[in-house]
Amino acid sequence: MFSGIIADVGHIANSSDRDGGLRLTINTHTLCLDDVQLGDSIAVNGVCLTVVALDGNAFTVDVSRETLNCTVGLDAINATVNLEKALRLSDRLGGHLVSGHVDGVGEVVAFDDLGESWKLLIRAPQTLAKFIAIKGSITVNGVSLTINQVQGNEFALNLIPHTLAMTNLKNLTAGSRVNLEVDLIARYVERMMIAG
Repeated sequence: MFSGIIADVGHIANSSDRDGGLRLTINTHTLCLDDVQLGDSIAVNGVCLTVVALDGNAFTVDVSRETLNCTVGLDAINATVNLEKALRLSDRLGGHLVSGHVDGVGEVVAFDDLGESWKLLIRAPQTLAKFIAIKGSITVNGVSLTINQVQGNEFALNLIPHTLAMTNLKNLTAGSRVNLEVDLIARYVERMMIAG
């Protein structure tokens, strides 16, 4: 589990084919890997991945073809990626409960400077629209955010300067594709309603 509070923005330093999937080496800048062990989970652009090798300020993960088909941003050398280590039971939950299982890929419709903040408008896949609610939570490229407006399958978020400074969201433009994870609780509520 994760909180959606990004600890570092790293970059994909190396990518190699692995039976249709990829093996990625990701360089960190400020993320301390001293307490990370092989088999630990790190969220990379919102995708929960397992560490298979460690080397100084870099870690290596394997990404399956299935994961690559369901996400964006994991297949380009030098791409910047949001990083978060898995939560420990004693950690603060500064964002919201995030599983690292991407529900779909959205598209940035607009990204406008409002002065004190930036308004990010995203079009979600229609299948996710029912999970998106005003003042609810959503994860965009691993970043926990609060939804401010919803119309159909489009939703708006306001990003403060700190969020832009600490994440790769500052690089988004109209047409950019982003990993989306809807609120975990909303998914379970839907399942209970269908099963009930």
